[in-house]
Amino acid sequence: MFCHQLISDIGRVANVPVWTPLYTELFPKNSNKRSFLGNCMLQHKSDGTTILPMKILLLNQAFYPDVVSTAQHASDLTLALVEAGHEVLVVCNSRGYDDPKIRFPQRETWKGVKIVRVGSTGLGKGSKWRRAADFATFMASCILRLWSLPRFDVVIAMTSPPLIPFVASLAVPSRARRLVFWSMDLNPDQAIAAGWLQEKSTVARLLSRMSLHSLQRADCIIALDRFMKKRIEDKGIDPDKILVVPPWSHDDCVRFDQAGREEFRTTHKLSGKFVVMYSGNHSPCHPLETLLQAAERLAQHQDVAFCFVGGGSEFCKVKERARDGALRNVLCLPYEPMEQLSASLSAADLHVVVLGDQYVGIVHPCKVYNVLAVKRPFLYIGPNESHVSDIIEQLNEAAYVSSHGDVEGVVANILRAKRDTVSASVEVVGQQLFSRKWLVPEIISAIEQSRRTTPKTVPR
Repeated sequence: MFCHQLISDIGRVANVPVWTPLYTELFPKNSNKRSFLGNCMLQHKSDGTTILPMKILLLNQAFYPDVVSTAQHASDLTLALVEAGHEVLVVCNSRGYDDPKIRFPQRETWKGVKIVRVGSTGLGKGSKWRRAADFATFMASCILRLWSLPRFDVVIAMTSPPLIPFVASLAVPSRARRLVFWSMDLNPDQAIAAGWLQEKSTVARLLSRMSLHSLQRADCIIALDRFMKKRIEDKGIDPDKILVVPPWSHDDCVRFDQAGREEFRTTHKLSGKFVVMYSGNHSPCHPLETLLQAAERLAQHQDVAFCFVGGGSEFCKVKERARDGALRNVLCLPYEPMEQLSASLSAADLHVVVLGDQYVGIVHPCKVYNVLAVKRPFLYIGPNESHVSDIIEQLNEAAYVSSHGDVEGVVANILRAKRDTVSASVEVVGQQLFSRKWLVPEIISAIEQSRRTTPKTVPR
């Protein structure tokens, strides 16, 4: 009843025909509406079991052709679901995640995946209120769209924006039979750890209750590492419904590319230099101050260059720091398209993976997996215990470790890496443990099994 009234109020204010079905928009007039995306045929798996194809909805702010991490992993999963015989619809933002000026088509079909893109304000990440406005309007658009869609067997909710799982939880069971909560990060834990919210504040308590409701309602929760799983368990969630599946490397299209490496280095005047690269989201959760101070200390080493590639709220600050400090050894570049990612990552001699001390189990830097895919060593700056340190333990000598604030240690590790050679164990561990072909089937299996579970009830 709450959802119905909320949707009606939003629709009345926005002057949007909320209850108009999307059948005629998504499918031709002669299509079979009972089938939604296609005919329901039994799928026979290699182990002899039979799976009835499901109608699956995925909710996330970013999706193909966006290049941010959640978009890439969501795209990988949905393609695999389609290949497994399921029917998939994605509802995502019509604007680019990092650059809201980029606009994508409102509707399209991509390799069998139906995509519906909804609007948001597109104010960008210049301030917290702008970002909050973008999140709020995107969620409102999702709510409007969700209630105009047919019923699904499973809804998969990622965590961008943070409250989208709560929206999905309100759709169960009226619009979807089961909920899979794919936790790419934890909120409001992240906002509290960053100091953006006071833990005992009214807003933080409200957001915590909304998050807890989503976790309780979920039939399956996918956590990215053992630390995240422990945090979720500590909220009183049944550990039996939490599955740990780390993000995977894009090893089908990301691999060491010698020709691309040389072309990238030539294009950006990096030939003959030892390149230290931070590639990905520049966020307060991945503090770069220690690395930037190391770049300043090594400014006189003309054979060492620092390359920052990507975007995020802190990317402009890095560019300003390099400009104001006249750091000629620092190069800042935007996100690379997927088809050029191998060349970009291969161009580095040493990658940098950063995790803030207070964010263990809350966020999960997944750049490390593509670094492993291109067989490059990396420097980890972060707490002693984390999912990154777990990987390093398996890699033995393939990584270098420093703490936040230890500028001298970072400088020493960079110069040591400059002298060392890459350990052969990088390739073996990266391919065997963090490959898409091994990890995606684990999530698909969990989604398929969620259909056979008893629906969850939320404690009152």
